[in-house]
Amino acid sequence: MRHSVRTVLLAAIMFAIPAASFAQISVGIAVRVAPPVLPVYQQPICPGEGYIWTPGYWAYGDDDYYWVPGTWVLAPRVGVLWTPGYWGWGDGGYFWHAGYWGPHVGFYGGVNYGFGYVGVGYLGGRWEGGHFAYNRTVNNVNVTVIHNTYNTRITNNYNNSTRVSYNGGNGGVRAQETAQERQATREQHIQATGVQAQHEHAARSDRSQFASVNHGHPNVAATPKPGAFNDRGVVHANAAATSNGHAGNSVNSNNARGNPTRTDRPSNAGRANTTQPTNTSHSNTRNTSADRPSNARTNTADHQTAQHPSTTRPVQSSQRSEPPQQHNSAPRQESKPQQKEKDPHGKP
Repeated sequence: MRHSVRTVLLAAIMFAIPAASFAQISVGIAVRVAPPVLPVYQQPICPGEGYIWTPGYWAYGDDDYYWVPGTWVLAPRVGVLWTPGYWGWGDGGYFWHAGYWGPHVGFYGGVNYGFGYVGVGYLGGRWEGGHFAYNRTVNNVNVTVIHNTYNTRITNNYNNSTRVSYNGGNGGVRAQETAQERQATREQHIQATGVQAQHEHAARSDRSQFASVNHGHPNVAATPKPGAFNDRGVVHANAAATSNGHAGNSVNSNNARGNPTRTDRPSNAGRANTTQPTNTSHSNTRNTSADRPSNARTNTADHQTAQHPSTTRPVQSSQRSEPPQQHNSAPRQESKPQQKEKDPHGKP
């Protein structure tokens, strides 16, 4: 009987590993130091139809932030879009709000991740007749392979912003959840897929991805597919990623929602055909700071999906205090985070 109990417990632990990996700090730990700025990088070419871009982000583990590369992920089903996760300040620390798949894009902190994720909604593509159509102005696609494309120019300042990667606190984005985003949060969602969890785990296993090692310039900034860290299509961070200064500078929601100059267009590398697609009916310029994008969807089939995982919160509320100024690379802490808040200098 004791042997059976041990077997059951071991199996439960093994099945829990992927979920815990992606949850990052699901045990309710507040990180006292803000994540580094977002690195600047080019987007790898889209591997095929049905893949949706999921931007890179800073995760936390082993007393340090580490970069999870942006990557193309095959949508788990027709009609769903990806809402990126984000770091938000509250209750004395920064907490990770996990991303999810759903029929609409919800709130992701107003963080400008680029490539269509300008801080609110998603302008990089939409579902049309059961197929995903790609906005070529922000996506690197080969039109000889993918024919369902369109061109809608958008305005945002991806490369030239302060690249702040969190909401609230000292110097964070000041965006707040809109009524439309709040409604999207109440919809049924699909958690991150297994390949996404494995992708994050692979990033954590690579010491060169940690901020204390790469100083904000991760060795692998983006991959063509999840986990493809050694693929020849891997993209490295731009060495000029921190030329815009410290992420501690104040950023408001208008910055995240769009600026007059758009500089995040993907490179032309890998495009075999530069001819513009025949669909030109969507070439109107859109200003994301004034108009809320509508998340297009055409498949309204009943989705029996898992509820979006709840936002992580600390076990015990601590005294509110303004966070310390952010550094480009988080300092190493003396012990792994437990069920309590961490001090940037290693003091509990």
